[in-house]
Amino acid sequence: MWPNKFLPIRKDGICSHVIFDAQAIFNRLFIMKHLQSRILLLALTFICSANSFAQVDTSLLSAKLEQVKSQLGKNIVFALYKDGKIEYKKESGDFNMKIQQPINASSQWLTAALVMTFVQEGKISLDDKVSDYLPIFSKYYKSYITIRHCLTHYTGIQSEGVTRLTSSRRYSSLEEEVNDFASKKDIQTNAGTEFRYSNIGLNIAARVLEVVTKRTFDRLMQERITRPLGMRATTFASDNYDLAFNPSGGARSTPADMVNFLSMLLQKGKFKDKQILSEESVAMMHELQASAIPAKNAPKTTEGWSYGLGTWIMETSAKGSASIVTVPSLAGTWPVLDLCRGYAFILFTKELSSEPARNVYMNIKNIIDDALPANHCK
Repeated sequence: MWPNKFLPIRKDGICSHVIFDAQAIFNRLFIMKHLQSRILLLALTFICSANSFAQVDTSLLSAKLEQVKSQLGKNIVFALYKDGKIEYKKESGDFNMKIQQPINASSQWLTAALVMTFVQEGKISLDDKVSDYLPIFSKYYKSYITIRHCLTHYTGIQSEGVTRLTSSRRYSSLEEEVNDFASKKDIQTNAGTEFRYSNIGLNIAARVLEVVTKRTFDRLMQERITRPLGMRATTFASDNYDLAFNPSGGARSTPADMVNFLSMLLQKGKFKDKQILSEESVAMMHELQASAIPAKNAPKTTEGWSYGLGTWIMETSAKGSASIVTVPSLAGTWPVLDLCRGYAFILFTKELSSEPARNVYMNIKNIIDDALPANHCK
């Protein structure tokens, strides 16, 4: 008799007929030991395991998305990516997967990924001092700030909080803005001692890349991230082209484009057989840099979370590695990567007037999690 353990057994009964039929086939062919029988059993196993997403109650998910419109507005898009494709999506109102929308603070994920392309090539190091590239930081007693500090909001430079991520800008270049950070903003705490969420660190890191390459930030983003990922509708250019690019909060993107970015991270840096980020770079972005301690100026929705490189860590595994990561925006864009369950989702909204409660998003995630157990990050 063929043992059941060689095929998955699910309580929902979806695979029960596969097990029954496979046993019958195996019993008939066991004595002959045909190679075909083994191939058939492997195929049946694959078919059964591939149906894992069928466990998600999409009707329940749709109902929940309808329910949260009272908090998120009528124009929302939700997309769930798993096993190499979009498994489920919902487009509401006059919003769809291809409509461009500001993603505000979620821009930081893109900028951090761009910085990591230079780290993996050895052109910069996370522990390089910013002043090695921008001497003005030495002039104003900020020579101890590193690129790692910039990607983790640990520069210690006086900040005005998250409001500056989306407020009107007055700089004509990233160079002008970063020089202001060096010359006009005081040091509130020593670098590496206090987490202060702002647009300062990521924008400094982006300026370092401009100096290293003698190219503008937006051009680098196109060459290394958005173009290779097929993110044709993603840009950091503002409607007013006389203003500087804002690497911390100035991107506009579409749900379809952001799914491409998330899929790359989920596939350990690979997108359509092309390695955009190295596997090590992706792991470094999700490596714990700041534990869940009180943070200055951080959004209320991130309370209790830890931080990686340009990335919020929602949960960690028993081994301490990141298992669920995100970079949420106060504008309502929520990209989430679940490394344990092997899926990603993105939620876009068009008309969000105030910061929504975290449970609005977590209730949606819980529906998915209930159906897809965490198998990979024990």
